Amino acid sequence: MSTTFMSKTSRRAVIAAAFAAGALILSGCGEKTENAASQPSNAAPAAASSSVAKEDLLARVLKKGEITIATEGTWAPWTYHDEKNALTGFDVELGRRIAEKLGVKAVFIEGKWDGLLAGISAGRFDIMINGVDVTPERSKAFLFSEPYAFNRTVVMTKSDSDKVKTLDDLKGLSTANTISSTYAEIAEKHGAKVTGVDDLNQTFELLLSGRIDATLNAEVTYHDYMRAHPDAQIKIAAVDPDVIPVAIPMKPGEDSASMKAKLDEIIEGMRKSGELGNLSKQFFGGDLTQR
Repeated sequence: MSTTFMSKTSRRAVIAAAFAAGALILSGCGEKTENAASQPSNAAPAAASSSVAKEDLLARVLKKGEITIATEGTWAPWTYHDEKNALTGFDVELGRRIAEKLGVKAVFIEGKWDGLLAGISAGRFDIMINGVDVTPERSKAFLFSEPYAFNRTVVMTKSDSDKVKTLDDLKGLSTANTISSTYAEIAEKHGAKVTGVDDLNQTFELLLSGRIDATLNAEVTYHDYMRAHPDAQIKIAAVDPDVIPVAIPMKPGEDSASMKAKLDEIIEGMRKSGELGNLSKQFFGGDLTQR
């Protein structure tokens, strides 16, 4: 009995010792697992935030060394091709100065008005410089820089027409402009029937041929057209008293915030130095950069 009892006791002791050892091992493993789990969870986000920081529009432009600028290339003196077919104009040269001050190359993408605005919304272009008027509707759809110029809208008719003396006289008349342009919106607001065209040249062709009664555009556009076509039988029939700011649209959101701040800084610097005003005088014959 004594041997049997001792044998049972031994077995119990062995079992108890095994349980104790197992508990100790499990306890040790549990502690290591907790530490292993807690350390990576704390370290991983820090590593991700430091090495995979999201680049915004300005950072991407600076990194790739170029800025894509949307423009029509058919709207003198804002953006057009000269006699040597070189792209130039107030907006084009402004874009080149901005790129230079950013330390990057200016890459111009030419296209139709609606496509350019859609491209900005879709992020296909970095910015658009094309005499874009700032309106309440556009301010909801785009992030704008500070204004770099100010527009006065005029109504142009054939020289022998007396149909228009004020903008209200547009009611029931036919006009032409690029669809969704500010000028088309103003004409429609005053009751005109607007025909959509691709560019400014088509607008003047329709006006001179008598297929439309009038067209709306910037006052400087009229003077520029008349300098190039001094015998054209076109006149300014009415002037919109409202002054419209012109600025650079970008895709809205935080992604463009630092780009806007940088563009604002560049525009203000060019205005204070007189560089912006001189550029305006070069292409418009006057300073459109002051309200």
